Amino acid sequence: MKILMLISGVVNLNPTQSGLPGTSQLQSLINGVAFWGLLAALAGLVIGAGTWALGAHSNNYQHAATGRRAVLVSIAAVLIIGAAPAILNFFFTTGQGF
Repeated sequence: MKILMLISGVVNLNPTQSGLPGTSQLQSLINGVAFWGLLAALAGLVIGAGTWALGAHSNNYQHAATGRRAVLVSIAAVLIIGAAPAILNFFFTTGQGF
């Protein structure tokens, strides 16, 4: 009888900001880390573009390829950082439908 009650129990998940103390500080910390990530991606983009340009200008295919890879990785990092909240919310709401 006890096992049947455990199996038929309903579990709910309702994330709220007021659930734990320190949530606003944690949100502020995450926003700061995201900003640092965007700054690092910007630096990678500028340095990668410069390396790509210098490598292409001097006919050094290795430097050109390294610079191009740095540019693409920096763009991907910015895309992921910017889309992270939307991706998480999408999968969370999709999971709520099951």
